[in-house]
Amino acid sequence: MDRAKRSFRRRTKPATNGRNWPHVVIVGGGFAGANAVLGLRKARVRVTLIDQNVYKTFQPLLYQVATAGLNPGDVTMFLRGLQLKVPNMRFRQGRVRAVDTEQQTVTLHDRQKISYDYLVLANGATVNFFNTPGAEEFAMPMYTRSQAIDIRDRIFAELERASQLSETGTNDKLHISVVGGGATGVEIAGALADFRQQELDVLYPEMDPGTLQITLIQRGKALIKDFNENLQEYAADELLKRKVELLLGRGVKSVGYDSLTLQDDTVIESDITIWAVGVGADDEINRWGVPRRDNGRIEVDDTLRVKGFRNIFAIGDVAAQDEALPMLAQPAMQSGKHVASLISAEVDGKPADAPFAYRDLGTMATIGRHAAITQLPFEKAPDLTGSVGWWAWMGVHVMNLLGARNRRAVSTNLISLYAGMGTTFSQPNPVIGEVDSNRARKEFAKHSSKRRFGFSAGKPFSYREGSRRERGELTADHPSHRANPEDGHGLA
Repeated sequence: MDRAKRSFRRRTKPATNGRNWPHVVIVGGGFAGANAVLGLRKARVRVTLIDQNVYKTFQPLLYQVATAGLNPGDVTMFLRGLQLKVPNMRFRQGRVRAVDTEQQTVTLHDRQKISYDYLVLANGATVNFFNTPGAEEFAMPMYTRSQAIDIRDRIFAELERASQLSETGTNDKLHISVVGGGATGVEIAGALADFRQQELDVLYPEMDPGTLQITLIQRGKALIKDFNENLQEYAADELLKRKVELLLGRGVKSVGYDSLTLQDDTVIESDITIWAVGVGADDEINRWGVPRRDNGRIEVDDTLRVKGFRNIFAIGDVAAQDEALPMLAQPAMQSGKHVASLISAEVDGKPADAPFAYRDLGTMATIGRHAAITQLPFEKAPDLTGSVGWWAWMGVHVMNLLGARNRRAVSTNLISLYAGMGTTFSQPNPVIGEVDSNRARKEFAKHSSKRRFGFSAGKPFSYREGSRRERGELTADHPSHRANPEDGHGLA
């Protein structure tokens, strides 16, 4: 019993003068920030990690949350759990409001000030709508856990609404458009297509199999441009096999309630628009007094120090070197470890000016069941596709998760989801949350006069009267099609 208790006892720093150690403040607990924390576990420093969330999100798998393949908890880890490996770290939930580089303090939104000896800015990026009209109002980004959950719940609420509309004898298709043909866009389009092919007809037998329509829109002529041409074509072919409509070389000009206007002024139907175009730096950095590029990212030198400052670093998506790095997990993780090594060396009185050298370990993306791509940077290394590429993709992603529970849950769920699809033993069981079909019905009726596509587009509509129409009592333009404000827009 004593041995068991000791095994769970939290390790502590043996030094008694820890309060006098230099204080390292790390802003952001993503890939870059978390790896900087882990890299300082043996350094003679005090570490404070600041993040507006109490959890770290594994963003490469957010699309699985959005498409009901994984639980949100599978891809998040409690940031305070890092203290088990890094006993010289403390966590503070908050959002940085200002940075005083002269006084060496950061001010949080609750106006508390925290002093630092070293400051590491690793607060990542945020969604970028590129000033596209209507995008912020109607499109759904997928950069945070809450955004992925919102997409998932919206999809299933709309499916429930469409199934209820089918009870009136009407088949109103649900069009989902994914804007952006990078890895995120390809992965979520493929996951939706697999759901449609493997699960939709089982879960919604009352609906027409063609109810769910998926379109992927990419401004450029090719998908996933970071991959070689062979893999780009493979990804496109796999999506076409899954009956995903590809609109390549077609940028989005504006976003409407149920439509998209393309750059050539073509208007297409889009009941749900998922925004997977790109990300940008948070505008709040403007108040931090650090140099920024035109794209908003913080300027750093080749050691990842913010230009003009010896004790301030920027890493991950928020940092901009002279030679741009991809905004991916590996550059963020490696930059976090590099900065931790520089701080440790400087505290120990050793040289601390080694330049950051990014090591490309390869790039991966998954299209769906038994279909993924892996591009390795090594000379004569073969490209991996199909089932081999999928298993390689899964192994790397599971390995990079923080926490044994997360690794077990993700590997079990993904193997069950993909390897079991289409077998006798598979049973569709999507991970769902708060599916509010009543709200979806109200929104559908509320915006009926604004809709450009679908059943009764441009005309007031209520589900109660839709049922009467099925019995032949009403026509589509009957005057009673005015929403009744006393009964929730005429909804039953």
